[in-house]
Amino acid sequence: MATDNPVESLQEEATCPICLEYFKDPVIIDCGHNFCRACIAQCWEGPDTAASCPQCRETVQQGNLRPNRQLANVLEIAKQLSLQAAKGAGGERVCGEHQETLKLFCEEDQTSVCVVCHLSRAHRAHRVVPIEEAAQEYKVKLQGALGPLRKELEEALALMSKEKKKTTEWQGKVKNKREMIAGEFNKLHTLLREEEQLLLQSLEQEERETLQRLQENVTKLSRQSSSLQQLITEIEEKCQQPVAELLKDVKSTLSRSENVKLQEPEAVSTDLKNVYKISLDMREALERFRVDVTLDPDTAHPNLVLSEDRKRVRLGDRRQDLPDKPERFDPCVCVLGAEGFAGGRRYWEVGVGDKTRWDLGVCRESVSRKGEVTASPGNGYWAVRLRDGGYEALTSCPTPLPVSVRPGRVGIFLDYEAGEVSFYNVTDGSHLFTFTDTFSGTLRPYFCPGLNAGGENVAPLIICPVPAPAGGNLGP
Repeated sequence: MATDNPVESLQEEATCPICLEYFKDPVIIDCGHNFCRACIAQCWEGPDTAASCPQCRETVQQGNLRPNRQLANVLEIAKQLSLQAAKGAGGERVCGEHQETLKLFCEEDQTSVCVVCHLSRAHRAHRVVPIEEAAQEYKVKLQGALGPLRKELEEALALMSKEKKKTTEWQGKVKNKREMIAGEFNKLHTLLREEEQLLLQSLEQEERETLQRLQENVTKLSRQSSSLQQLITEIEEKCQQPVAELLKDVKSTLSRSENVKLQEPEAVSTDLKNVYKISLDMREALERFRVDVTLDPDTAHPNLVLSEDRKRVRLGDRRQDLPDKPERFDPCVCVLGAEGFAGGRRYWEVGVGDKTRWDLGVCRESVSRKGEVTASPGNGYWAVRLRDGGYEALTSCPTPLPVSVRPGRVGIFLDYEAGEVSFYNVTDGSHLFTFTDTFSGTLRPYFCPGLNAGGENVAPLIICPVPAPAGGNLGP
């Protein structure tokens, strides 16, 4: 059948009507039709000299097979055009060895082959299927592989997103830690500069007082020296006088010389009274702001038990019969310090021991004492807490605190004008957290010993005593 494609028409003309493949050694018979020599010989097997044309059925002579060289030339041209057309269409659809269309697919070698390749020794024993059938089969397999791959891609993207989030969080932690370190050292530098000024002022005062006393001694000794020099000169002149003059008032002169007694200077120590120590430890720098904090019983929840010296607080077993004052916390088991701070710097320490729950910090004096308490800066609380082994700063959304050494004692430093409340792990000297805000009104220390949690949290919170000034240490 003729087609609209000249190349396909030429391919049809170059195709043997018997094997339907390109002519191989084409021959022409009496009726004018062409066949492969082997194909027509196979059709005409037998002793008869007369045979019919397989295409038109006309009787012809078997011996009249003439090679068709022109068709052989056309055949080569058709093969070349077919190969070029296949390559131009973007596909290697023609066998490079046999110039045959690649209609089959060898499963074992995973390659496309032509019919001749299939019949060859290289592929004869292999499983070979039509190329379209193989393509459809593998298309189904490939589409089946897409599902797991898409799932793997989804998991990979989720993991990548998670790692990016971890990266961002880690960078945020490093940024916060860097800012915390810079802030703490800036605070330490400020405190050290102030301590330096106090030390220099104290040293200057000691220098001034000691120099004044030493100068007074020098002045007194100078006066005594002058008097002695005058008496010595008088006696020397007396010795040179004539007898009558020498004996005149000689007894008085001797009496004055005998009564001369040197007044020794006042003992003035030149040892420095104070030990001028430069401290690079934050806690030592904070010690000069240490205040004696006590608990205010009028603010304590009825279940809280305070010690007589108001330095300890624990949760009791029963509710005490106490007046329901407006300043008393209820139902939250909290208590405030008796001291209020409306300025300046203050530092105190609280022993937490092995307690499993506690809250510590400062709050506005004006906070509501009735109802549930949500401790956050927005509600007038700047505090940290321990819950179930985890430490948190009570920001608007609690901030977990990385603690490597469990604190047995917590230090709280309030810098009112700077708007800072800082917390320290006194046990290992590490910084826990710093709130930064703007303060107004009076602030008071805030304590919550926590619920007993099945008898595991019965120990009290203990306000640590202010140490007595050590010899040689300077006060604020």
